[in-house]
Amino acid sequence: MTKPVLEVQNVSATFTDRQGSLRVLKDLSFSVNEGEFLCVLGPSGSGKSTLLRILAGLVKSNSGTIVIKERSLQGPQAGIGLVFQDANLMPWRTVLENIALPLEVRNHSDGALSRAEQMVNLVGLHGFEHALPRDLSGGMAQRVAIARALVQDPDILLLDEPFGALDALTKGSMQLEVLKLWNLNNREKTIVMITHDIEEALFLSDRIVVLNNGPASTIREIVEVHLPRPRNKIEIVKMPEYIELRDKLLHLLTDKFSIEDMGMVYKS
Repeated sequence: MTKPVLEVQNVSATFTDRQGSLRVLKDLSFSVNEGEFLCVLGPSGSGKSTLLRILAGLVKSNSGTIVIKERSLQGPQAGIGLVFQDANLMPWRTVLENIALPLEVRNHSDGALSRAEQMVNLVGLHGFEHALPRDLSGGMAQRVAIARALVQDPDILLLDEPFGALDALTKGSMQLEVLKLWNLNNREKTIVMITHDIEEALFLSDRIVVLNNGPASTIREIVEVHLPRPRNKIEIVKMPEYIELRDKLLHLLTDKFSIEDMGMVYKS
């Protein structure tokens, strides 16, 4: 049996300001196996991004523990790559220089550009090595962000709605790119991705952690996605198993509505 590479144990998070305290997450517990693609699905405001920042070591939980490879997470560490919804590229640095930045920050500048060149080819940006961010499309900028996260060869890749700002065609293309990267070298990477898109979660993931919508979000259910791989969007949307999972997830997220009320967006 595959051993968990990441464990979330009774994690809660509360934000405090002058107006008082707001509990965002409450007693979340789940694990992620090595090589697994896990999506965290929930409505806006359910604390998904907060959870991902806790997993990255950028935010500390108020209680609970994050365990990575049997060691408690105390802060940002090597072996974890993070991609946000916005690419957040340095506007004065070229594509190559942006990708190489994490290696420079960690004083691994020797061979950084060579490693960055490998990442450029990996994410399909050959020919744009010396382009500045202003000359890139949204999808290309996100490829740079993904390459920047991968340049340190992390064991775990955390994705925070990385395609949320892209148009539908670019989004579909980027989803395929992420699957290709995940499939390299027999799925050595473990991916945790935040999304509010049911179809995206079903297309990409092995399992889906469904969060409810507060006031302090808890895990509503963890759903197994037993759909064949490789997945073709045109084919899987016609499968009875896909339709059943889609409707189940829709009910979990919007149980005060009927499928008919939510309607045509998810009609097969």
